[in-house]
Amino acid sequence: MHLHRLPRSCFVAVLLCTLLATVPLADAAAAASRPPNVVIFLADDAGWGDYGVNGNTGARLPNIDSIGRSGAQFDRFFVCSVCAPTRAEFLTGRYHPRGGVRGVSTGLERLNTDEKTLADAFKARGYATGAFGKWHNGSQWPYHPMARGFDEYYGHTSGHWGEYFDPSIEHNGKMIRDQGYIADLFTDRALDFIDRSRAGPFLCYIPYNTPHSPWTVPEKYWQRFKDKPITQTATDPSQENISHTRCALAMLENQDDNVGRVLRKLEALGLAENTIVVYFSDNGPNSWRWNGGMKGRKGSVDEGGIRSPLLIRWPGKIKPGTMVRDIAGAIDLLPTLTALTGVPRVGNKPLDGVDLSPLLLGQATSRPERLIFSHQNGQVSVRSPQYRLDSRGALFDMIADPGQTKDVADAQPAATAKLTQAVAAWRKDVFGLTSEQLPDAKAKGKGKGKAGNFVVPDDRPYPVGYAAFPWTPLPARDGLPHGGVQRSSGAPNSSYFVNWKTTDDRITWDIEVNTAGTYEVVIDYTCPVPAAGSSIELSFKNSKLTGKVAPGWDPPLYTNQDTLPRPAGESQMKDFHPLSLGTMRLEQGRGLLTLKAADVPGGYVMDVRRVNLTLQK
Repeated sequence: MHLHRLPRSCFVAVLLCTLLATVPLADAAAAASRPPNVVIFLADDAGWGDYGVNGNTGARLPNIDSIGRSGAQFDRFFVCSVCAPTRAEFLTGRYHPRGGVRGVSTGLERLNTDEKTLADAFKARGYATGAFGKWHNGSQWPYHPMARGFDEYYGHTSGHWGEYFDPSIEHNGKMIRDQGYIADLFTDRALDFIDRSRAGPFLCYIPYNTPHSPWTVPEKYWQRFKDKPITQTATDPSQENISHTRCALAMLENQDDNVGRVLRKLEALGLAENTIVVYFSDNGPNSWRWNGGMKGRKGSVDEGGIRSPLLIRWPGKIKPGTMVRDIAGAIDLLPTLTALTGVPRVGNKPLDGVDLSPLLLGQATSRPERLIFSHQNGQVSVRSPQYRLDSRGALFDMIADPGQTKDVADAQPAATAKLTQAVAAWRKDVFGLTSEQLPDAKAKGKGKGKAGNFVVPDDRPYPVGYAAFPWTPLPARDGLPHGGVQRSSGAPNSSYFVNWKTTDDRITWDIEVNTAGTYEVVIDYTCPVPAAGSSIELSFKNSKLTGKVAPGWDPPLYTNQDTLPRPAGESQMKDFHPLSLGTMRLEQGRGLLTLKAADVPGGYVMDVRRVNLTLQK
């Protein structure tokens, strides 16, 4: 085309189109000159065997699988057997007991505030940082994700959430109610963050809460699976609930579609070539289903409870089809990602993880044999490149016997002794207790976290009152019921207090007030309409605040959300309304925040999901 022969108006139009067409190229060129972005996907309760790249023929996960096929796949990657510990190890590069994480609820999930995280390191280097999904390492500031290096947070800080459709959800310290399926909503917010951070660099962390129960998935996904034959079954088929298997795979298909949305966004913005994408899961499968013949599932420290997929791509840097066969773990992700991006780590605590970037970049050198330890609720197993010593002292040759069917401890006494000694040394190192001290620890421990056959003290109160984050939520999960009060289910994470009927009943939270001052008090509650009118009192040290439970608010349970019946230990949720009690003065220091009733004229006080304390300016 000869532009000088065009009319002026056409010339301008052609020039404008040409300039617009070069914008993505310009963006891509600019992106390539910056430090790489990082996008991290974390699945919740998906097993190693749920993925097509690992041989599952019933799963249709083209987007997730593509991360490994266009980059690297780890053959033996180990996480923890439950959710919060894995998150702590990923965030810090250190074994989870070192950071105070020894459980999944009632405060045991909190990551000590003196631990520095991956997000702290990236934020210090100038990255925009955002987390969109399930946090599960503490709800109150300074345990909150926005105190741990993330500029933005959207999701639920609890380990388990009972609302998957149109959920009540937190965004930057405010509870809101959004419309849609929860995994879709997490992705929507992540896409918006990527759009706003496109000038980069950015760290985008998307910890999905699927396929964790409740068994709830959009109908279009369920329709594809509800009658689908399941040809690959659990190692012991008699333990498998086929409906649960179908729903887990349907939830993963939804997750795959959301992963695809993020990958396409990176392509559209010209960022794909300069973005490291990571995908892994936080523990073994949450139901008995096909897992490559391995022993164990979620909650177990056997191979099937802790082996996870790890897929990493970085176009032009990591060769497609790379298979890493060295044993590795969640503790390795922080040192590896900081090495790949050139981001200096912050903090001076020694890491348990190692930098795996040479293996990813084809620069592998000889490495000393390493051991990876796994701990859950007092049970410890250890993995070497060849063996696993399980929590009962049985030894398995994982090369010859990947299903852990034959104990070779007697046949391999040297290996057994070496690994047994390593476990004892590890227990002493991470818990600070020798075997001789264990009985005393059991007798004197005040806390709830177990390690071996002893109780590890966990005496941390729930912090209240920080000007940087004025809102402090105190959910039922973190309180204690007294008298006739009960939790709505056996699983504390997504629960509320029920059966509050008398003036002898009460609810307490062990808190420590950081800033003395005036606090607004709002209780998320429900109450049968005829029972409204109880007088209640909230007290802390010498301060008291009284009020009335009114008006009555008695919404139905969300019984139409679930694809399959909700497990017995999980609460059916409902729409809680705010009950404003006014303001009260809280003095600095530690004590019990106590909620009780002075009279109960209607025979029932209320159900309580959360007490909200907001520091006033």
